[in-house]
Amino acid sequence: MIEFHDPRGDTDISVTPYTLGIDLMRENNVTVGFLANGFPDSVNFLQAVADALSARVRIAVRHWNKGNASIPVSATMLEEIRGSCGALVAAYGH
Repeated sequence: MIEFHDPRGDTDISVTPYTLGIDLMRENNVTVGFLANGFPDSVNFLQAVADALSARVRIAVRHWNKGNASIPVSATMLEEIRGSCGALVAAYGH
């Protein structure tokens, strides 16, 4: 018989569950933005994520690409995203 050891120790800190600010299962046609960071294939990756999410819930999709991962999103693009999306998926890293 194999017995597995759980290496996590006891803690006094209570777990706080992560909840989304919007429930895509209950709300229909929420616009979800996808912000690519500019790394190679970040646009393709987020398109695949958008396709997978769209297959599960009814959403409208918008895409942005900031074009350079080493800079923050521009104020103009940020305002456009804020004004047109109920939620945003942002790519980071590579």
